[in-house]
Amino acid sequence: MMTDKKEKVIFSGAQPTGSLTLGNYIGAIQNWKALEQDYQCLYSIVDLHSLTIRHDPKDFRKSCLSFLAQYLACGLDPEKNIIFFQSHVIQHAELNWILNCVTYMGELSRMTQFKEKSESHKDNINAGLFTYPVLQAADILLYQTDLVPVGEDQRQHLELARDIAIRFNNIYGETFALPDIHLSKVGARIMSLQEPEKKMSKSDENVNGTIFLLDSNDVILKKMKRAVTDNENSVTYRDEQPGIKNLITIYSKLANCSPQEVEEKYQGKGYGAFKSDLAELVVESLRPFKEKYDEYMQNPDYITSIYKQGAARATEIAEKTMKDVKKKIGLV
Repeated sequence: MMTDKKEKVIFSGAQPTGSLTLGNYIGAIQNWKALEQDYQCLYSIVDLHSLTIRHDPKDFRKSCLSFLAQYLACGLDPEKNIIFFQSHVIQHAELNWILNCVTYMGELSRMTQFKEKSESHKDNINAGLFTYPVLQAADILLYQTDLVPVGEDQRQHLELARDIAIRFNNIYGETFALPDIHLSKVGARIMSLQEPEKKMSKSDENVNGTIFLLDSNDVILKKMKRAVTDNENSVTYRDEQPGIKNLITIYSKLANCSPQEVEEKYQGKGYGAFKSDLAELVVESLRPFKEKYDEYMQNPDYITSIYKQGAARATEIAEKTMKDVKKKIGLV
């Protein structure tokens, strides 16, 4: 059953690859929970996007279900938010084709991510990899999205979605809302433990740079112990010490205190004690998540009911947009 549309619509799509990261948890998902009261939020697990890379079907299905369970374990309320699999709402693929017909080859050839992925997947440079941003635009525009919480790596794709929407509106009349980037008022940008100049990412080739929410306690302890710092051995929150600054940020967010309070607590203490305490804090902070995740994964019927309910609610919105699109372009 649909909830009343809130003031603005937020859409976020994520590929179901592996585990969410500590950076996702601190920098994004904790903020999403705060959005529930003011926005209509749609969180799509964009499984169709993942098909550009070859995979084992059985493992992929497990990964999709795991990803949904992780969202729920992080605290996203399926009643207040619409959580669904992209492939379960057929209007995504339908609008994708229509938008392909108003998107130029030159625009797609300039997409930075296509160039990067073509380099890393030279044996499988498929058409889906090339038109990926158009499906992404369809994902967003289908729900008359106002705001999209994306990082800098996706800004180019969002700008293309806006360009496509403007072009369609100019040709056929006002149809799509123009999405903007949503920048959180609170939160933190969590960086790699090995390269603190780079954002923590689940696609990082160096697994020691990323803490995954499903990492075992022992793995978390080892990764934190190996985290890059410097030779100053001073727990100080400043740009000149990017490694330790990142660790202080993680500590302050999980302990709900200021970076200055962390500095004061560890004044005169070395990195060893700080990193050890931080590792324990991460482990304890993620304990409730892991317990809930295990509960959800052991209850497949509940997981099924959530994604079916989410798809039904998303379809109700998507059908309205597609009805208007088809009318505008003259489809019978």
